[in-house]
Amino acid sequence: YEAIAAARQHKPDIILLDVMMPGVDGFETCKLIKQDPEISHIPVVMVTALSDQSDRVRGLEVGADDFLTKPINDMALFARVRSLVRIKVLLDELRLRDQTLLQMGIAAEAGKSFVSDVNGARVLLVDDDPVQAKQITAKLGETYQVDWLQEADVEPAVKKATAMPYDVIMVSALLMDEDGLRLASLMKSHEEIRHVPILMLVDEDDTATMLKVLEMGFNDYLRVPVDKNEMTARVRTQIRRKRYQEALRATYQQSISLAITDALTGLYNRHYLNTHLENMTRQSLEGKKPLTVMMMDMDHFKSVNDQHGHDAGDMVLKRLAEIILQSSRSADLVARYGGEEFVVLMPETGLPEAGDAAERLRKTVESTPFNVEGACIFSTISIGISTLKFGGGLMKQDECGTDLLKRADGALYEAKNGGRNQVKIAD
Repeated sequence: YEAIAAARQHKPDIILLDVMMPGVDGFETCKLIKQDPEISHIPVVMVTALSDQSDRVRGLEVGADDFLTKPINDMALFARVRSLVRIKVLLDELRLRDQTLLQMGIAAEAGKSFVSDVNGARVLLVDDDPVQAKQITAKLGETYQVDWLQEADVEPAVKKATAMPYDVIMVSALLMDEDGLRLASLMKSHEEIRHVPILMLVDEDDTATMLKVLEMGFNDYLRVPVDKNEMTARVRTQIRRKRYQEALRATYQQSISLAITDALTGLYNRHYLNTHLENMTRQSLEGKKPLTVMMMDMDHFKSVNDQHGHDAGDMVLKRLAEIILQSSRSADLVARYGGEEFVVLMPETGLPEAGDAAERLRKTVESTPFNVEGACIFSTISIGISTLKFGGGLMKQDECGTDLLKRADGALYEAKNGGRNQVKIAD
């Protein structure tokens, strides 16, 4: 099949596959993709006729990740691609970290069985429409443990959502006495629920709310009345996303005891960073995708040691490491480079996004008091940023991870020289 060969050659982030193609069986193609270890991790979206439910059932059976119906709506296409590409980024990073561990002679366990099994996952449904809720719980209950909350108020919803380790939370945007988007947003702001994917139920004609769902950063939406097969695919996708994130955290926990982390902060150490950065750079060059390195240094750190002692200095560094880690995404890699220097690797991230993230981090550190042995210390950081270079529309093929670090270090030096407490971007 040409499609299989093309997928192997180009390693796309997503495959759109029409069910009906001249001389080609879309279902058979999907099945072959999902059986090929080289490309099975690439999300497949099957394009089907609106009326044909049997196509969707069969699509699920052969491993399709989602569906689009003809004629294809721009927003639906955007939502599918956005949702599945985010998952692909997590999975790529997970595979890469396993590879890095193997190169360092460490058996990587966390990525082996991480998400093949989504059975038994927990789903919370917040919906005050009993007819719709019963239909949803009946279908999802075949595979998952589903809890339904009819009382759609903020307090009981948050209490329920934090009481159990849910894998997905579904919230209706069509609630009678509450703004569903506001409710979901308040739920998402709680630390215990922050990593749980949220699926919004939106009226099929309400394009404005669909757009708002995506703009507000919720994971995805389902149109009401709900298509059961679409729902099955979307819920499964979000459960996988959560499992990927957990697996990434698990690979991190696994590596803590394996001499690749910094003893003081618990972050990855310089040795691991250098190995992983070369893998990441190679992957970014091959896929022609952005990669950004953020290097930062605590300003006037010597004076903290001089005035408060080295133990206090260590406590400040540990707290700074926590702040950087909390400000980073699951797919980012945070490492202590040495002394008071830290590095964040940001896959599939260009300069505008990385610059905004660096500025947010700088402001967070500036406004955070470091409580050390009775003293309240305020400090700042300087940040240098570099990104893989494009030349004539193409990246420099000979650029390596070391070059990226050098350029970020140069930008950091400029930030220090320019008065500290600022972000500089490398040329």
